[in-house]
This record gives sequence, structure tokens and C-alpha cells, in this order.
Amino acid sequence: MTEENKITYIADEADVIVVGAGHAGCEAALAPARMGLKTIVFAINLDSIAMMPCNPSIGGSSKGHLVREIDALGGEMGKNIDKTYIQTKMLNTGKGPAVYSLRAQADKNRYKEEMKKTLENTPNLKIKQGEVVKIFVENDTVTGVETESGAIYKAKAVIIAAGTYLKARCLYGETIIQSGPNGLKAASSLSQCLKDLGIRLYRFKTGTPARIDKKTVDFSKMTPQYGDEKIVPFSFENKAEDIARQQVECYLTYTNKETHDIIKANLHRSPMYSGVIEGTGPRYCPSIEDKVVRFADKERHQIFIEPEGENTNELYVQGMSSSLPEEVQIALYRTVPGLENCEFMRTAYAIEYDCIDATQLKLSLEFKNIHGLFGAGQFNGTSGYEEAAAQGLIAGINASRYIQKKDPVILHRSDAYIGVLIDDIVTKGSREPYRMMTSRAEYRLLLRQDNADERLTPIGHEVGLISEERYNKFLKKEELIAEEKERIKHTVIAPTDMVQEFLEKHNSTPLKSGVKLADLLRRPELTYEELGEIDYDRPILDSEVYEQAAIQIKYEGYIKQQLDSVNRFKKLEKRLLPENLDYNDVKGLRLEAIQKLNDIKPSSIGHASRIAGVSPADISVLLIYLEQLKGKNIDE
Repeated sequence: MTEENKITYIADEADVIVVGAGHAGCEAALAPARMGLKTIVFAINLDSIAMMPCNPSIGGSSKGHLVREIDALGGEMGKNIDKTYIQTKMLNTGKGPAVYSLRAQADKNRYKEEMKKTLENTPNLKIKQGEVVKIFVENDTVTGVETESGAIYKAKAVIIAAGTYLKARCLYGETIIQSGPNGLKAASSLSQCLKDLGIRLYRFKTGTPARIDKKTVDFSKMTPQYGDEKIVPFSFENKAEDIARQQVECYLTYTNKETHDIIKANLHRSPMYSGVIEGTGPRYCPSIEDKVVRFADKERHQIFIEPEGENTNELYVQGMSSSLPEEVQIALYRTVPGLENCEFMRTAYAIEYDCIDATQLKLSLEFKNIHGLFGAGQFNGTSGYEEAAAQGLIAGINASRYIQKKDPVILHRSDAYIGVLIDDIVTKGSREPYRMMTSRAEYRLLLRQDNADERLTPIGHEVGLISEERYNKFLKKEELIAEEKERIKHTVIAPTDMVQEFLEKHNSTPLKSGVKLADLLRRPELTYEELGEIDYDRPILDSEVYEQAAIQIKYEGYIKQQLDSVNRFKKLEKRLLPENLDYNDVKGLRLEAIQKLNDIKPSSIGHASRIAGVSPADISVLLIYLEQLKGKNIDE
């Protein structure tokens, strides 16, 4: 049936419609439904809900921060991985608490099954299988969507969380398949509709490694990688003992010269190097071909063998993403120790897809030029399940608040990693898939994964995603932390023989007189746990309480420095710029600054200062302009 004679009908209406049900779409749908709004989420295939088409894990460096922030705001990802993990590990523990980050291997099938079940049993939420082909906009305001079957769904707000499905194609060697991830149908029509609405699109690419049969792997040639004995849940609602279970092993092996020689000899057959791939790939998650070319001096690269679940033989070969021809992939995989006889179950591939230039969005993730239309996840030019889920949650909250005629929730760079992520993509844009990293956060010591609830749970409660029961437990925890901090600060440790022996044992300077327990805790060589030996009146507390108290005291000086920096930062964030200001009218701005400012439409002076091409001199001009505007308004 052609477009001209296609029969359409009004199928339903909702407050919020979510296009896509990956990690962004799930959070984007759950949030408004839980906030009491009628919500419909569309999946191109119901089997794609919360699917993990790439790595079978949640969290990791900086990404673990995002998941805990999602949970603190009332999102679902943390709870779901706590239900379905098969190995868990806290990363970067050899460094300071600012960069500690939780990572868990997931049972991929159970993860998506549990998330799908959560969506199915959430009041106010309907799930539909279908491809959305059109977004309806009237008077610069979104009014609904249309599916390929001609069904029209009216809506007050629409969130696009299309993932990697828009005009997607999968490539390896000379093979090109017009499909989404894991062979699922691509969304072939929506891109043109977006272009017709004046939305700028980019072409990005990502990839995934092969999946191999566990029965054909020799693990004796690899180094086992075990999970942590001490379990740390992702969700603040869970206790370690409640989610403890038997963990599976992962394994470490390495590429070698033979591997690299095969890759180099076949580079001309890689779509990325032959020019077949148009899209830009992720800098921080390169293919094995990319690694060998870019890091030619390296004799070997780490390869992690990760189970995809407890009830499957599929193994994920972390570090060997590729788009080389299938037979070449098999040959190079078999050069790796332990994989000499490996059998492929799924071939590695690269995937190309359409996404947007995120500078078209406000910090609320609403499109600047279309009221009620929001973007989230890989559709916004990011990579990673965690980045997607974080944006989905914020888009879901703000779509709801748009309907409720309330101010959007804007997380600043000093509030959360989520704030850093959104500020980066909206302010700076990205010409490659954006990945969150700890180095992107200026206030890392304040934005630790352990205090995400302290930073964000009051916001989650205010918007309606944190229950009264959970909020009261949070307040009680904060009270206990404050009490323990006060106790530590006022407890005096006398220089007894036992105390001196303890300090000598830990290579710490002996005491000449009594000293506050807090001063001992601030010594880098001493920990809160170790000090329990001489802290005789220590109360029995949950680990999350005493860990918070200890961190806040131990790093008090550094935390104060960052708080001072945040206060300076917030002064600029509070200097709001008119939303519809034409920067051509501001005298003294450089031409480049005018172009960038008119394109981005920053919300504040602080926001403007982070735009590439806007100089300190331009910021001074804007400050003067605001003062003049203020004076003019007073006169009037």
C-alpha cells in the first residue's frame, strides 16, 4: 500500500508516548506512568525491550555513577541489575572514593525479561509492538504519532528513544544487512519525517564482537576474573545480604602478533577502512581493527571472556569488536590463547544508524523548536546503556512536568554525572558517539557513586518517583550519618600503650597527647575500619552509614574546596539569559560567538561560558548586557 492510499485511524490517546523501548525508552516510559500520566511505549519488537545487543553488563567506570543516580531519582536500571547480575565488582578501589565505580555482569535474557515484566505490570503504562513512522506537529507543538499500520496515537508529549534503529544497517566485510541490532527490523521511515520537521541528523556507527560457544573454549589458558566477596547493590533500596548469590567467573586473555598480522593483512576488507561505512564510530570503544592501527606499538590487547547468562553457552568476547569478513574474524579469534578451537554462534558486526545533533535540545531534553517533543539515549548521539537510561529518566520526568505545567528538572554539572552528560551533549554537541567518563566531571569528589542518594533522592521525591517510605528511610540514614560524624569529631583518643602500639603497627606517627578520632581518620594510612580497634565506644551501624561519615570527614578539606568552586559556578548559573534573545542585538560580541549563542540558546551565563567559540571577553559582554537589561527593566 502506498502512502497516498494508506488508510489511517485513531487508535488511542495518551499523555506521553515513548518511541523505542531500549534502556532509554524503558526509563522514559516508567517515569511518567509512575507520576500518574497515561503512557504508551512502542517497541519495534517486544523482544527488543531492554535488550542488551552489545556487552552483557551494567555499570563500569563513571557508568556505575549514572546507574546509582538513576536509582536515587527513582529509576529502574539499578533495581533490575540487582535482580539479574551474575558477577559484580567495584572498580578503581586502588584509587580514591571519587572514582570507585560499580560494574555487574548481567544475565542478558533475565535482565530484559525482568524489565519487560516491570513495564507490563506498571499502572498507566501500555506496551505496543509497532514501528512509529511519523511525528505529528501543529503550531510548533507535538500532537501525536503514526505507526506503519496507519494507527494514529494522540499525545501531549512524545519522547523519541529510537536507539540504533533509525535507518540502521549491519556490516561485516562485504556483507551489508539492512537491519537493526541482533537482526531485528530497522526503523526505516522516521528519519525522513524528522528531517521534514527541520531536525538535523548525523550518521553514527558502533559495533559488537562475536559470540562464541563455551564448549569450544579452553579456559585453562586464561586468567580467571572473580567477582567481589563484598557485594555492593546498585539500588539504595537493596541490602547486600538480600541480593547475594553464587557468582560466575569471567576470564582474561590477550591478542598477539599473529592476531595483529591477520588484521593488518585484511584491513582493506573492513567496511570502516574501505569507505563503505559513512558513520563516525566511538573513540573510547574502538574495534579491534581500530586498536591495532591506532596503537601500533602495543604488542597485545586485553580480551575478556564474559558469559551472557547462566542458561546459555554464549560467551561475549569483550575487546574484539570487529567488522572484518566472517572468515577473517574466525581466523583472528583463533589466534588468541584459549580460543584456538572456538566456534562462532554470532558474527561480530558494525552497525550504522541515524541520530540527532543534540545541540537542538534544551537542557530539559526537549527540542528547542518543537514544544513537547523530547529526545533520549543513543538517538541523542550518546553510547552506552547507562547513558541512555539516564537521559530516558530525565526526558520522562520533564515530559511529565511539561504536561503538568511545572518547571523542568535541570541537573547541573555540580549536581550529578547525569548533569555533566546532558550539559556536554546539549552545549557542545558531539560528532562521535558520546561516552561518559569520570574525567569529564569537574566536581568528582562531590559526585561520588556512594552519595548519589544524598544528592538526588530529594529531587526524586519531589517529582513523585520516590515513595514516602523510601524517603523517610533516606532521612533516617542522613540523621545517622550526621550523628556518627559528630561522634567521630568529638571522641578523644588518649595516648595509651595500646593506642601507640596500634599506630606503630600501621606505620603512623605516635601521639604526644590526646587527639580527636577525626584527626586520626584524616591520616592517609588509617581507615575507619582499622580505627575500630581503638574506638571503643563505636556504635553498630550499617556499612553505608559509617562509610559516608568516614568519607565526609577524611576528605573534608578537599570537599570544602570543591564546594567553594561550586558556589562560584552557581553564581554564573543563576545569571539567566532570555530564552529568545537574538545575540545579533548584543553589541560587542564576536561573530563566532553570535553564531554559536544563537544556535545553542544557552540558559545562563554559566551555560554560555561552556560553549566552544565563546570567549571570556564574550562572557564579559553578556554580563554587561544583562546589567543594562536589568537597569532598563527597573526604569520601565
